[in-house]
Amino acid sequence: MRSYLKHYIDGAWVESEGGTRHDVINPATEAPTAEIMLGTAADVDKAATAAARAFESFSRTTVDERIALLERILEAYKARAGDMAEAISLEMGAPVSLARTAQVGSGIGHLMAAIAALREFTFEEQIGNSLVVHEPIGVVAMITPWNWPLNQIVSKVAPALAAGCSMILKPSEEAPGCAAIFAEVMDAAGVPAGVFNLVNGDGPGVGTALSTHRLVDMVSFTGSTRAGVLVAKNAAETVKRVHQELGGKSPSVMLESADPAAAVKGTLFNVLMNSGQSCIAPARLLVPESKVAEVTAIATEMMKATETGDPAQEGRHLGPVVNKAQWDKIQGLIAKGMAEGAKLETGGPGRPDGVETGYFVKPTLFSGVTNDMTIAREEIFGPVVTIIPYKDEEDAIRIANDTAYGLSAVLFGDAEGVRRVAPRLRAGMVYVNGGQPSPDLPFGGYKQSGNGREHGKFGLAEFLEVKALVNALG
Repeated sequence: MRSYLKHYIDGAWVESEGGTRHDVINPATEAPTAEIMLGTAADVDKAATAAARAFESFSRTTVDERIALLERILEAYKARAGDMAEAISLEMGAPVSLARTAQVGSGIGHLMAAIAALREFTFEEQIGNSLVVHEPIGVVAMITPWNWPLNQIVSKVAPALAAGCSMILKPSEEAPGCAAIFAEVMDAAGVPAGVFNLVNGDGPGVGTALSTHRLVDMVSFTGSTRAGVLVAKNAAETVKRVHQELGGKSPSVMLESADPAAAVKGTLFNVLMNSGQSCIAPARLLVPESKVAEVTAIATEMMKATETGDPAQEGRHLGPVVNKAQWDKIQGLIAKGMAEGAKLETGGPGRPDGVETGYFVKPTLFSGVTNDMTIAREEIFGPVVTIIPYKDEEDAIRIANDTAYGLSAVLFGDAEGVRRVAPRLRAGMVYVNGGQPSPDLPFGGYKQSGNGREHGKFGLAEFLEVKALVNALG
């Protein structure tokens, strides 16, 4: 079993002050695979003090110095890619093929995007005889989730470093191993002591301490909307900037002009990848009433052909969901869908046939769903897709927007249909005829899906303050 019992603070691995040992469970075997020490407010205070001290000098580094640092991190990251992929697969259940490519590979993309954004960013602008300058915001607390652990770590750390900030990372206690290896990457790359700090812990302990700490200037949080609200409330008393990427219930809108096979394939791929544990998963498939039967037949065949299996094995199968609590939640929502009258086309309650151990979920498809059903309104975070019929485009837009969330949407159709419908979808990202997030494009949502944006120059700007130097030019 792997041990990560120390925190990385001020350039060194240090013992926790009063921490509690915590087992990390392999969701495929239900057995411990690692151990960490859940930190305390004292650990957070030590890290915040180190970060504040390091900020004084790091914030004054040049753009060229920060580019060179990010390039060293990129090379050190690539050297440890295999180790990070293995940790992710063991701890949150992503098949090792997915962990190695999409999970770890996303971090490479974010580092490259941050380097490109830093090279091109305009930090100073002349307006009349005055200057407007962009300066690093200060000490940033970063609270990241388990579902795409490295993606969310690097999409915060890379632009924060590019901006000249110092930081304290609290990764999820469900998948902390890749974060510990990432801290080793930062150390190997020569990140100055105190600029990057890692404190393991849970939300009520370390998360709360970070959100309320007087030396923390900003909190960047990715997780559930419920937890994001608590972070914002905790941060309010010290008037911190709070950047949040929260829940989603994304629609996939198939217009009359769309190819049904392409729409189903594009939708299901993005839901099933990572066993449905993606905030942008377009789990609500909105279909014209005239094409429901055709779409349901195609989707049922695809879902039945989707296999689950050991995440340690290479392949395109699905792994388990992250833990028992998540498995229980998904099972409850599947049962709720059946009880509320949705038609179960394939999948359903329980583990896949022949599986007795591990938090595996059957790929599940419901048809005959209305948007007032629980499975159409709550974020399931599992391999579950709902087919919702609509009458016309106006009805499709109404259903798509009838949610508390607004993270993303997918839209399938011809160019004319896309021009009509895409501007009216209340979402931070609209994927036209499918696609994946790009590290250069803004990532974030409307409504209860959060505020602020990540990735590329948009992520860099989130970690900067704007200052007016009035009459600076005489």
